[in-house]
Amino acid sequence: MGIPAEVHDTASRIVDRVRDGGEDALRAFTVQFGERSAGDPLYLSKPEIAAHRDSLDPDRRRRLERIARRIETFAKAQREALTPVAVSVAGGSAGHTIVPVERAGCYAPGGRYPLPSSVLMTVVTARVAGVGSVWVASPKPTAMTIAAAAVAGADGLLVAGGAHAIAALAYGVGPVPASDIVVGPGNLYVTAAKQLLFGEVAIDMLAGPSELVVLADDTADPGLVAGDLLAQAEHDVHALPGLITTSETLSDRVAAELARQLPDLPTGNVAAESLSRGGVVICETEEEAVQLCNDIAPEHVQISVADPDGVVLRLRHYGAAFIGEQTAEVFGDYGMGPNHVLPTGRSARAFGGLSVLTFLRVRTWLRSASTDGRDELIRDCAWLAREEGLEAHARAAEARLAVGR
Repeated sequence: MGIPAEVHDTASRIVDRVRDGGEDALRAFTVQFGERSAGDPLYLSKPEIAAHRDSLDPDRRRRLERIARRIETFAKAQREALTPVAVSVAGGSAGHTIVPVERAGCYAPGGRYPLPSSVLMTVVTARVAGVGSVWVASPKPTAMTIAAAAVAGADGLLVAGGAHAIAALAYGVGPVPASDIVVGPGNLYVTAAKQLLFGEVAIDMLAGPSELVVLADDTADPGLVAGDLLAQAEHDVHALPGLITTSETLSDRVAAELARQLPDLPTGNVAAESLSRGGVVICETEEEAVQLCNDIAPEHVQISVADPDGVVLRLRHYGAAFIGEQTAEVFGDYGMGPNHVLPTGRSARAFGGLSVLTFLRVRTWLRSASTDGRDELIRDCAWLAREEGLEAHARAAEARLAVGR
């Protein structure tokens, strides 16, 4: 995604200061940006976040834990689908093992809408992957965000946001260990910091404004379509809700529903501005509509057509698909199973959403043995090494010719 030069430069200075100044620099930024007062604690320990969970109203806690279990169930199914490999190859055997990173930092936004759901999505998934240490960072965390960190199994919470929080997760400060991977959505400064730190640590993705394409025909319920567009639009004034349809009458009916539903929406001012950035495209055929959706490669695609199963088979690029108009996109946001941290800005053409795979590494291994084909393998290695002008490589291979005979 494109990050403005001034944002990139500011994030770079912040990251450098936290790297060089550690906790003192981090604390200064939290005061500067109004996240903490001088002397306020920067860290909440595991017992402290557990206390927030335990103080929740019992019904709220049960619901939070139930949502976490749904996310966990899907993540476990993903993890169980991944298996080690061992196979015979010329000259011996080879394979791979699948192992988690050791330490993860999970960022949760805390701006206009604090998102405890993002805490569940990232931390639960990291734990299922087998990550040993998981810390959350969030600016001005609400009691629910802190409780979600405990429910999800975090080791603690860093009370900080923005580029300075990402740098702290990456480099480590105080009790927060240096992370092997930093994940989670955030604003432009968060995204810029992740981009700057990529290579020193792994990241999940560079997420931009949230996107929804509703792909609909004349069978779609205009009230549901309008409701789904508004749900996306209220995220942020930069969110991108759009309708692709083969029906001119649906476009008009959805517009009427938006006009009806918007006035009493508490987040209507944000949603209205976001809707003005989105749009409607009327296509002559379903095939044209599918191709346009593939070109956009949206974060979310809601398929509200007569044959949603037929359409989803032809969609090639999206972060997550919601098949049939009874499958609301918000089900994905709030823990039906799959993760809601998803690629934006056409990056779905190359990347998938956050999952257990995000926290796993595939490590390969080789074992050479005196088997048929070993000498041929060695001679081929030496030949290709000399083709590349690397004589020591060739000799290292050939030195094994007599071994094991």
